[in-house]
Amino acid sequence: MPPRLRSALSAALLALTCLLVPFGALACWAAYDLADTSRYVTTMAPLAADPSVREAVADTVGDGILRAVDQHLDIRPVPGSVRPFLRDVVRSFTQTEAFRLAWDTGNQVTHDAVLRALRDEGDGTTAAHPVIVDFAPVTDQVKRQLARDHVPLAARIPVQHTAVSVLPAGELVSLRKGYHVLEVAGFWLPLAAVGCAATGIALAVRRRSAVVATALGTALGGGLLALALAVGRSLTLADLPADVPHPAAGAVYDALTGTLRTVCWLLLGLGLTVALATWLTRYLRAGRPARRRRTTVPAPTATAAPASPPAPAEEPTRARV
Repeated sequence: MPPRLRSALSAALLALTCLLVPFGALACWAAYDLADTSRYVTTMAPLAADPSVREAVADTVGDGILRAVDQHLDIRPVPGSVRPFLRDVVRSFTQTEAFRLAWDTGNQVTHDAVLRALRDEGDGTTAAHPVIVDFAPVTDQVKRQLARDHVPLAARIPVQHTAVSVLPAGELVSLRKGYHVLEVAGFWLPLAAVGCAATGIALAVRRRSAVVATALGTALGGGLLALALAVGRSLTLADLPADVPHPAAGAVYDALTGTLRTVCWLLLGLGLTVALATWLTRYLRAGRPARRRRTTVPAPTATAAPASPPAPAEEPTRARV
């Protein structure tokens, strides 16, 4: 293959590698981290101790109880006087082990329901129904706590099934298609990135420069992905309704994207490290003085001087008598 064609093909493959790395990391995170129920529950478990999340749960449950009291009990003056005390009771409940257990169970049930809806498991009718979460168990726990604290009329508080829609029915079809695409992309995009990188470096005329370019492109992709996460966080919080507490939503967003942010910093650090190490080894090798090879010259051997031809023997002179 001509060198120019090899260089062009190598540059195209390496550019494709740098493009596939951030998208592969994003797809792999969505397909294997968010879609795993045990990992999701483990990720969301620390939020039970987050003050903003506790405050949001206390407001939601407390408002639900007060609405139920207003609708079913004819005691209008009482809810206003009980409201501060009710909020305090709900906040104290969020600090108990029972709340942490209910939080983990609720997240597990919600995640299972969402996965079943996205994977279209069941009788095929899930597309017509939204995915909802029921706050009745939490309301029942608060009612028992109020009864133990001898709050008036606490035993008459109705425990209603407060359904909160997690996924609307109209968005399930598009979300299901996107989830299937992420499942395929999460497996093939990282393999494609590795294959393109190996092929591009093998075809490069200057392989050391190709390794440096690939490492810098990987670091750039990790940095851009981290920037996209930060921008996505601000846009997500800006699009929330006014009645949704933004600190709690931000805490949930940070918890869900924690693994992906770690991957971004790993890509950035690994890319810069490989590029710097390759650059240093090249210049250190170029700065080293070349070693002179010592050639052993064989010692001259003493050769005998060529023997001079023997002098002709003198003929005896004959004396004449």
